[in-house]
Amino acid sequence: MYASPIQEFSTFIKNAAKDMDTNYPKFYKMDHLSKLAFLAADVLLKNADLSAETEHNIAIILSNRASSLDTDRTYQASIAEPENFFPSPSVFVYTLPNICMGEISIKHQLHSENCFFIFDSFNADHLWINTQSLLKQKKARKVLCGWVDLDDKNYEAFLYLVEENGIIAHSPNEIKRLYKT
Repeated sequence: MYASPIQEFSTFIKNAAKDMDTNYPKFYKMDHLSKLAFLAADVLLKNADLSAETEHNIAIILSNRASSLDTDRTYQASIAEPENFFPSPSVFVYTLPNICMGEISIKHQLHSENCFFIFDSFNADHLWINTQSLLKQKKARKVLCGWVDLDDKNYEAFLYLVEENGIIAHSPNEIKRLYKT
């Protein structure tokens, strides 16, 4: 899933959720980063082979450049003025970038490893190394990987699902090629 600032995020994400027939009531309470990651993951996991043997053994490795900065700004605005001090616990919950992985895990009942990295740009090499480690050590049968970045009006999602003997060759160069297309 790739999105650009051509379409305003709220409009884009509402339309995407509607088009994908997302039936997850908590979706509309999530922050923007979690919504973006959640829908991108849903595209891959809705049709993935999630048999009873493998469904709980999908790890998640995500990354971005802005962490949870978009939500952090919203929360900061709620506490910035002493006379209008109204901290929102529902916003505060999302001031960590790894919360989006929790939302994905809850929806798809994933009980495996997860990690969220912050880089200046998409880092296929780092994601590949971590994914290979999880697969080789049998800590996961599949790994949901990628880049999910949202900061102000800019948003982008590039996720992919890897398994040891998957259809697509999992190499840093192949991932970089797919990311550029």
